[in-house]
Amino acid sequence: MRDNSYQAVMARRPDIIRQATNIDYQEFESGGLAFDYEKMMGQAAYDIDQIAAIQRDAGVGATPLMELKNITALVRQIAEPGKGARIFLKDEAANPSGSFKARRASVSVYHACKHGFPGVIAATSGNFGAAIASQAAMRNLRSIIVQEVFDSRGVGQPEIMEKGRACEAYGAEVLQLSVGPELFYTFLLTLEETGFFNASLYTPFSIAGIETLGVEVAEQTKKLIGRHPDVVVVTHAGGGNVTGTGRGLRRAGCQAEVVAASVDLSGLHMASDTDFNRKSFTTGHTGFGVPFATNPDRVDVPRNAARPLRYMDKYVTVTQGEVFYVTEMLAALEGMERGPAGNTSLAAAIALAKEMPQDQVIVVQETEYTGAGKHPSPQLTFARANGIVVRRGNPEDNVPGKTIVIPEHPGQMAVKNVDLDKLRHSYLRNAVGNKRDLSAGDLAFLAQETRLSPAETERIIADFLSGQ
Repeated sequence: MRDNSYQAVMARRPDIIRQATNIDYQEFESGGLAFDYEKMMGQAAYDIDQIAAIQRDAGVGATPLMELKNITALVRQIAEPGKGARIFLKDEAANPSGSFKARRASVSVYHACKHGFPGVIAATSGNFGAAIASQAAMRNLRSIIVQEVFDSRGVGQPEIMEKGRACEAYGAEVLQLSVGPELFYTFLLTLEETGFFNASLYTPFSIAGIETLGVEVAEQTKKLIGRHPDVVVVTHAGGGNVTGTGRGLRRAGCQAEVVAASVDLSGLHMASDTDFNRKSFTTGHTGFGVPFATNPDRVDVPRNAARPLRYMDKYVTVTQGEVFYVTEMLAALEGMERGPAGNTSLAAAIALAKEMPQDQVIVVQETEYTGAGKHPSPQLTFARANGIVVRRGNPEDNVPGKTIVIPEHPGQMAVKNVDLDKLRHSYLRNAVGNKRDLSAGDLAFLAQETRLSPAETERIIADFLSGQ
């Protein structure tokens, strides 16, 4: 009989993942640390025209780009004279499952179907699960979604429960677990027992599927205003959204500044049972955004195709209260009721637009559907039930896990800059560890990862290896 203890399953992880991804990652390894990222993206995935065709066939993509005229007018009222950039929003809620994750799922599910897998599995508590379930239903494949839902009291977050309901509506089997290491163990064991395809968030299929979003943002903006946008704001969690959108923008010849945005949940640990239900956002927050930027390969595949430090030009945070405020603003001023993930970027875009000239354009590159557990009301009710104080005031007073402060006036909205150099240094420490025999190829790879010169990369590594 096969040993299914935790230790034994974890030891079989490389074989399980290799059989479930249909990718030989060894083909792309090129050094002790380095691997050929562009070769992996070019050979393991599909080209952009193939991806666009796959998505058209599944009713994915070609979503509208809408100018938020009323919100732009509001921003100009509170900005200095001549300031207040035009704000546009890419309405990804128009995708079949209600989010941009349908782009990721469409390619993964197509690939699984093409190669004869009987079904697909994804470990996710977010919109990706619903997207996988939706795409699998279209292609007559079975789907299993493994969710981290409950704390040790058996209490589940409203937003995650809503996403589980959506997965089941599309016909998926949903395995709901408590926070802890059992998530990945259950995921691996289920992959092994079913022979299903690992529809990971971090494969080349998943990331390449988002490139069409970046291309559309560039092309649609140019069609509407005669040129590409100046700034594109991307909600940042696991890094795939930033990576895929950035790659698509560059593919379209667009040199817009890519600004990553996350909800500030600093001080809360995402794997902590006590912290699990003290956060009101299950994605798009710093609990994912920072770790995935600084240590991207700690995922369910050997090499993560999401490499956010390669593509973000700036990284900012907003508070929980500001996102709730903007969610209501979007509905009240623009007649669009959307969920919290995209509104994280919208909150950042409003603050950024306030400081930009009026002749510039800023694009929020995604929205998501909203539902019973995603509305501000159940989220804030749940927060109060977990001892969090919810009040009006200055959002600067927000303390993750303790208070949610909702602005009293749009003029109070602002962003905080995350030090990218600090993230780059953390990335290099995590990647190098105590390794001293780095090859020229390793150094070149690390320089590409951090967007530093090879000389600067080598200097930083030498400094921390010498104890400075």
